[in-house]
Amino acid sequence: MSQTSGEPSPHPVPPVPTSADVARLAGVSRATVSYVLNDTPAVRISEPTRRRVRRAAQELGYVPHAAARSLRAGRTRIVLLPGAHVPLGPVLGRFLGELQWALRDLGYTVLQYASMGLEGDEAARAWAELRPVAVVTPGRPALTPAGVRLLKRSGARAVITLGPRPVAGAHTMAVDQRRVGGCAVTHLLERGYRRIGVVVPEEPGPELLSGPRLDGARAAAAGTDVLVEEVRLAYTEQSADALAARWPALALDAVHAYDDEYAMLLMRALEDAGIAVPRDTAVIGTGDLLLGRLLRPRLSTVRMDLETGRQVADLVDRAVRDPDGIPRWHELLTARAIRRGST
Repeated sequence: MSQTSGEPSPHPVPPVPTSADVARLAGVSRATVSYVLNDTPAVRISEPTRRRVRRAAQELGYVPHAAARSLRAGRTRIVLLPGAHVPLGPVLGRFLGELQWALRDLGYTVLQYASMGLEGDEAARAWAELRPVAVVTPGRPALTPAGVRLLKRSGARAVITLGPRPVAGAHTMAVDQRRVGGCAVTHLLERGYRRIGVVVPEEPGPELLSGPRLDGARAAAAGTDVLVEEVRLAYTEQSADALAARWPALALDAVHAYDDEYAMLLMRALEDAGIAVPRDTAVIGTGDLLLGRLLRPRLSTVRMDLETGRQVADLVDRAVRDPDGIPRWHELLTARAIRRGST
């Protein structure tokens, strides 16, 4: 039966606990509660008192009000992570997960923002509405210098891009994908291959990574007689079979795939078409997936290593504390070829 108007609720909602309630239960002042729960570094409070305050807050179910705290401080503790317009893959996905944990440990509130459909300064305006103290963007939507200025006028003390190119006014944490393509082609050159295909996905999205990798592959072969040719491939068995059927006409003796999944897809299609790997065509992927090590032949790959999320979180924190500092460039990505049976 529905509750009639005016009747008391059988399950009354308890009042929202306040910092004053926590202070009374812990036997301290409201200021002490604020210092403890906001981890104020400039105030020395004994560890027993800190434990007492936290225990009282937990018992009462008290949670500090982030908006009120931001008003008092004059800025938020929000670090905004706009969603990427490109599949991240396990390496970058793991890195961003570590970064979020580390930022939370430093007392920041991490917000992920779905930026699909937003580009350039439009994206910057949408991010600025949340008044973040810092923005860490994966490189797309692409920031412009005007967008950086807009974010800083709205209160962002640090703007950081993850990408290969600097943006005026922003710190750059370089994830230069050209190193991946260059590393793969250098490995193939050292193995004696001279006609090299570079698999580029047909699907929209990965071009943010695949384009620089192709550029890096071509740069590694510059000044030699080695052919580096772009090869388009959709992530379907039908596309791989069609590519394998015309492989003899391409006359390629090696191929570097966008990632290990595209490499495995193509390698199976080549084998099914009677093209032996690596005797007829060598194959090297990207990403060092476990599954690639279980194939026969085992898949050669380019292993990508990023700095830890904790290291980058510390860089973000330093940039927030020094908003007038000169924008810096940090290299995050290293790449190395892992030779296995497919090359």
